[in-house]
Amino acid sequence: MTMHIVDRRLNPNQKSLENRQRFLRRAKAVIQRAVKETSKSRGIRDVLEGGEVSIPIDGTTEPRLRRGSGRPDMVLPGNKKFIEGDILPRSGEGSGKPKDAGEGDSEDTFRFVLTRDEFLDIFLDDLELPDLAKRRLAEAEHQGLRRAGFKVSGSPANLSVSRTVRLALARRVALRRPRPEAIEQLEAQCEACEDEERRAKLQAELDALKSKMRRIPFIDPIDIRYRRFETVPKPAVQAVMFCLMDVSGSMSEHMKDLAKRFYMLLYIFLTRRYRHVDIVFIRHTDRAEEVDEETFFRAPASGGTLVSSALQCMHEVIRERYDPADWNIYAAQSSDGDNSYSDGETTGRLLKDLILPFTQYYAYLEVSEPGGFANMPESALWTLYQRLCADGAPLAMRKVAERGEIYPVFRDLFQKRVGQERVAP
Repeated sequence: MTMHIVDRRLNPNQKSLENRQRFLRRAKAVIQRAVKETSKSRGIRDVLEGGEVSIPIDGTTEPRLRRGSGRPDMVLPGNKKFIEGDILPRSGEGSGKPKDAGEGDSEDTFRFVLTRDEFLDIFLDDLELPDLAKRRLAEAEHQGLRRAGFKVSGSPANLSVSRTVRLALARRVALRRPRPEAIEQLEAQCEACEDEERRAKLQAELDALKSKMRRIPFIDPIDIRYRRFETVPKPAVQAVMFCLMDVSGSMSEHMKDLAKRFYMLLYIFLTRRYRHVDIVFIRHTDRAEEVDEETFFRAPASGGTLVSSALQCMHEVIRERYDPADWNIYAAQSSDGDNSYSDGETTGRLLKDLILPFTQYYAYLEVSEPGGFANMPESALWTLYQRLCADGAPLAMRKVAERGEIYPVFRDLFQKRVGQERVAP
């Protein structure tokens, strides 16, 4: 039996519910753009604290249709020509002249404060690790829900309408509840009958059926069933992100600041969105070392440049702790593109033979002084990575010279891919 449920509840305030939902989606998009613009001018650590966000005030009102009075004395939402206080011309006359209070270009804004969690939820809403796959299930588990039959009590949100109706129908059939059609047919016979004795018998039978119908309700409390759920352990996907940063003497303070901002965004993204992701920090000059978070972001360093030392260190960590058969391996490298001439062949061999074949995704960020990419040839690393990309390696490359470019580039590297299979983090 096919059942159709028709929602006949009135829309709030006589407004279209579909229009309101469309407005809420548009308002959310406005807030997301405002958060992105606000984050560009903030320090990375300030992003963690939420704060005040401004959006145009006309983005906070829900559009609606109104009947005009026949006179042009009202400024309706949505126009781009008039503001409150303008003198509207009559039909055929020239443009209106604003009063003193309406002169000049201005745009009202609506300011509000987002909490830390609200800001980060919007900030990271459309980001994910590319190509996250289940190689082997992790030992660590988290709790999930699954259907576990029905129960006689519960939340109205878990009410099973189909099971309730089915049990009510079975009960009515078992107790032989009179059908409304039978009562209507008996009522018609009673009205058409002219024999008083026969009519009295029909009336008695009709009263008995109505009494029995009242005793057997259409829906009884014993019929009501609620969906039941139980928690079960579910295996989680595990991944590791390697953060490789060049801290050699060729990296200026501006370049190091760009790299640290990128890694801070990456750190916030991973710790906020994923439950089972390890982060390995590796920094290098002419030698590489695995360091903790505090040393990676704050400790000074200087020296020559050997990129292969960082890749070799990454390979050793993978071999010791992260079996590629069990782990999704990611890497993010930041450098100014300089490398020792003699190290180019070693770097290419390590990437091609030992790193990229076992890596889900490798992101390379090349940093420079402001305007530094305009009149300079391609760096040695950029040329090498371009060649690897042409061979189909899972590698993405971006350049950054200004602080305001960090956030757009980061989103570009880790935005959700259309059509990609999603795996629960």
